[in-house]
Amino acid sequence: MRNSGDLKAPVKSEETRLRILNSALDLFREKGFEAATMRDIAARAGVATGAAYYYFRSKDAIVLAFYRQAAEAMAPELEEILAGSADAKKRLAAILNAKLKYFEPSRRLLVALAAHVDSENPLSPFSDETREIREQDIHVFERALAGSKLRIPDDLGGTLPRLIWLYQMGIILYWIHDRSPSQSKTAILIDKSLHLIVRLIQLSGLPLMRPLRRQALELFHAVAD
Repeated sequence: MRNSGDLKAPVKSEETRLRILNSALDLFREKGFEAATMRDIAARAGVATGAAYYYFRSKDAIVLAFYRQAAEAMAPELEEILAGSADAKKRLAAILNAKLKYFEPSRRLLVALAAHVDSENPLSPFSDETREIREQDIHVFERALAGSKLRIPDDLGGTLPRLIWLYQMGIILYWIHDRSPSQSKTAILIDKSLHLIVRLIQLSGLPLMRPLRRQALELFHAVAD
């Protein structure tokens, strides 16, 4: 029979891991990603430096854990959005706004991470290390579009969620550098650009647009593959 000590050990281990993770995120927000060290993180968490490395081999590993934590934390709210309005613009806007709200306390960290866009960098949203998180995010947009009233051409359906994900990355990049009060310019950008995107998708289904749509898809796949 497993004793109580066996049960407490995993719980304590997870508590220590979360304490290190949260301490690191606090330091990244206060000092910046580059300035904070693993020694600083360990001290803030109240553990030995070796213990910090035991749970996270580097600061990069901590950021990847932050990405996963964010995805898990936002999942319930995203599910509520997907179960709500069938209006494509409202669904996409709600998803974007939910993410910006979640990441608001971490804008300074995201500014630092924005420099790591090279797909060879593990922290890049385009890297192999972030592929699983990226694909989950794209799947959310796939479900958002599929559950909307928007009619999408068959040949566009498989690519459109990825294009919307790329659009999201542009919105986030603009948002982290937006210095307008309460990031009001970002709110305007989301509203106006989504109106345009939905209208373009609607127009893309017209027979006259089929050749242009095919060329656009060929161009995307040529640079994306």
